[in-house]
Amino acid sequence: MEPFSPPESGFPAEKSSSVPQKKYHVLVGVTGSVAALKLPLLIDELVKMAGLEVKVVTTERAKHFYNAQEIPVTFYSDEDEWQLWKSRSDPVLHIELRRWADLMLVAPLDANTLAKLANGICDNLLTCVIRAWDLSKPLLFCPAMNTAMWEHPITAQQVEQLKGFGYTEIPCVVKKLVCGDEGQ
Repeated sequence: MEPFSPPESGFPAEKSSSVPQKKYHVLVGVTGSVAALKLPLLIDELVKMAGLEVKVVTTERAKHFYNAQEIPVTFYSDEDEWQLWKSRSDPVLHIELRRWADLMLVAPLDANTLAKLANGICDNLLTCVIRAWDLSKPLLFCPAMNTAMWEHPITAQQVEQLKGFGYTEIPCVVKKLVCGDEGQ
């Protein structure tokens, strides 16, 4: 885990030969949906964009779907939260990540974490970052679950709850799912 420095304010500066450009900080949250298989592709595309610095917060269940050693960014998980804080004056990781990020993207957002967020539950590093999120900054979420889970009436209510918090939904697409079903 790397040390934190105070976040810089504002959007990346205009190009100037004498002033170094500020990196735009993107925090990616990844949850235990099978869609987490695509995390390496997502991160690969993000790191290609000039001016972006990317870090990932992962749930324990998401780790099943990718190999963090193959993804060239810093990863944080529950264990890091507890290792960082030893005494009262130590930094609190979920607050430091919230301060560092200019934007948060939760992709994929599984049904379990969607339900937690909609109900204010913060029992892991990712849900704590989101619960402490600065609502003046964008938070985008990409729901990803089996079609039967997506079509359950509670899902629409939970998505609306997140949108009510000011978060932005990136909608599901219709396709053939890993389980063989076709749908959203």
